[in-house]
Amino acid sequence: MSTDRPDAAKGAERHRISPRRVSFGWERTPLHWIPDEPIATHVINVLHLLLPAGERWFVRVFKEALPLVTDPVLLQDVKGFMGQEATHSVQHAYVLDHLARQRLDTAPYTRHVDFLFEKLLGDEPPFGAPVTAREWLRFRLSLIAAIEQFTAVLGTWVLDADGLDRAGTDAVMLDLLRWHGAEEVEHRSVAFDMYQHCGGAGLIRYARRIEGMAVVVPVLLWLWTWGAFHLIRHDPQLAGRTRYSLREHNRGVRRGLLPTWKELGSAIPRYVRRSYHPSQEGSLRKAVEYLAASPAARAAAGAVGRAALG
Repeated sequence: MSTDRPDAAKGAERHRISPRRVSFGWERTPLHWIPDEPIATHVINVLHLLLPAGERWFVRVFKEALPLVTDPVLLQDVKGFMGQEATHSVQHAYVLDHLARQRLDTAPYTRHVDFLFEKLLGDEPPFGAPVTAREWLRFRLSLIAAIEQFTAVLGTWVLDADGLDRAGTDAVMLDLLRWHGAEEVEHRSVAFDMYQHCGGAGLIRYARRIEGMAVVVPVLLWLWTWGAFHLIRHDPQLAGRTRYSLREHNRGVRRGLLPTWKELGSAIPRYVRRSYHPSQEGSLRKAVEYLAASPAARAAAGAVGRAALG
């Protein structure tokens, strides 16, 4: 197992990664939580469709790989990562419940997402593919590392997305997105380090990392487009009068309501550099500052403190 990690992953910027047991009240959050922007709202809402099943899958795969971890520092980080991802999954699932109460049915879409993560990417290779257990685990770890590249980019974007504030975005949803985004920046290196540690050595490890990104990019693009179409088509307030369009999407980008294509696309060539490490993504300082100010995270910390005193 490889234990080599860049100094940025070992040095002063590294700190303890721990889950924050947050909760959010959705009673007053409207269906279109960016006012008068249903397209931008639903493009971001795709996160809620993908993350409950996806992040449960992250935790299962990492749990399977834990016995392979020989670096005690990485092991501590991985356990913190697993705790954070499990919390993310639960909180985004609550948003799906909120959408259902507003008569936006997401089950026809999320059934396919569940099938993807539970069956196609489950504990054993699908369709009896002749892949060893070790290679199947390494492949799935490479997928998680590639996905986490994009979650770090999205986390960086949402922490800086002043356009969402100017648009009057619902405060509870904005806190959920920024709390989650800040934790993605906080643990941005863990999945990559886990893959590097468990993924073999030399050129084959690098090639498998590129393979993971090559699979993730088209699948994520397809899932996101399909998810946006589904949400907009089934939105009871739109009643079929509106369709997803690239023109409207780009209008949201110009208003600062969605990340730019350049921000998303440039993450790929960075990732494929042999010398790349995710510690280069985003600002840990900014992420930690938001987590110290987040209403939900502060409430969670206060609850922990009161429990300790009790």
